Amino acid sequence: MQSKDACTSIMVGKKASLDGNVYIARNEDRVKAIEPKRFLTKPAVKGRHETYVSPYNKLTVSLPTSGMRYTSTPSLDQTAGPNEEDGINEANVAASFTESVYANDRVLAYDPFIKNGLAEDSLCTLVLPYIHSAREGVEYTGNLIAKYGSAEGNGIQFADKDNVWYMEVVTGHQWVAVRIPDNCYAVTPNQVAIEDVNFDDPQNYMWAPKIREFVEEHQLNPDHNRWDFRHIFGTSTQKDRHYNTPRTWFAQRYLSPQASQGQTPEDAEMPFIRKAEFKIAHEDIQYVLKSHFNETPFDPMTDGPESKKYRAISLSRTAQSHILQVRDTKRYKSSIHWIELGVPAFNPYVPFFTNAEDTDESYRNVPAKMDLSCAFWLNEALAEVVESHYNEFIEKDEAYQKELNEWARRKIAEVDKATEKLAGQELLNYLTDQNHEIASHYNRRTTELFYELLTAGCELSKMSFKMDPNL
Repeated sequence: MQSKDACTSIMVGKKASLDGNVYIARNEDRVKAIEPKRFLTKPAVKGRHETYVSPYNKLTVSLPTSGMRYTSTPSLDQTAGPNEEDGINEANVAASFTESVYANDRVLAYDPFIKNGLAEDSLCTLVLPYIHSAREGVEYTGNLIAKYGSAEGNGIQFADKDNVWYMEVVTGHQWVAVRIPDNCYAVTPNQVAIEDVNFDDPQNYMWAPKIREFVEEHQLNPDHNRWDFRHIFGTSTQKDRHYNTPRTWFAQRYLSPQASQGQTPEDAEMPFIRKAEFKIAHEDIQYVLKSHFNETPFDPMTDGPESKKYRAISLSRTAQSHILQVRDTKRYKSSIHWIELGVPAFNPYVPFFTNAEDTDESYRNVPAKMDLSCAFWLNEALAEVVESHYNEFIEKDEAYQKELNEWARRKIAEVDKATEKLAGQELLNYLTDQNHEIASHYNRRTTELFYELLTAGCELSKMSFKMDPNL
């Protein structure tokens, strides 16, 4: 089995964020240059008697009789499984599932992956509708792995209004999880990230049964006086230092400018969890996920000799990016699923209230071929136009993104105030209507900019030749 998601994940504790909310976020980077994604609200179910069979690897699981409503971002092509990836359920628990991570050959020799075990195509579908807290997310996933095994390595984020948990599944049955401290953040880029595990602190660490016995029996710990999960199970290769560690370096360079001084893009020992040096805003998370080594010699949008040296965070093959903002529903009536379609560097994050019954048609109905009435294809088209004339168009594109971020903050505040006295079906109807309005506004502004830049691009054609004003 091979993981198909080569992603970048960010987690922010509630005391590390500017607004006191918990955040988990990820760029979903796929193998294909373009992989259409939908944004859906899956309804709650009761009295169900069904068996789930993965189209990808035939994993077969009897589904619980009931499950909660949740948002998700499934692939349009379902032949390789649902690949729902991420979302927030009606218990106000968020999850993002498929940060591919890779174990070393020593540990895989003794606990290889299970061919028809739990894989990234099935994780969201089999976990998110059934969990009521971030910690329960780890427990529930761990129980599935104990029963069915894992088909591949995955990093998984869980969040509720108070907690962020990060879980790394690295072999057929071995995993650990850590609670991100409230005043900290963490970034992970397709590499085993969790470091020292404190087995005397089960409130902040969780682990697979008998993982210590597994390591001791097979003499897998290379350290003398520590139990470092990254050292035992992870890799440290040339690929890591060009594909993975540079992303952590750039993110920490931005979020921890003082503490990260002296770090280099190829540093294999950068800490996973860091204290925030300033309150991290939603826009800061966006900046990191949109970044491509901006203002460094490694920016692929420049022509410098090192511009292609490292793999950037924002890619042309990002299928979708999401920021899951988990808010206290006693204060607010809904958490927010921010979704970005297209290339993160060039496209906006759109806020959708998760306490709703449906998503907009432009996000639900996604054809296999380009259709500008569909949000996915509209954003892909804009990204292609901006990148094709990057130096000429990037300022207008960034101004458009800034304008929409400002509009989103005002809109969210307006909706929060309007929902103070709403409840039940009236609340669901109102938030569903607001989601349609939000989608319409973003689609309209994106269409306007797309046509403006497309027209301007015609004037920049290399086939132009001006000799006579009448020609």
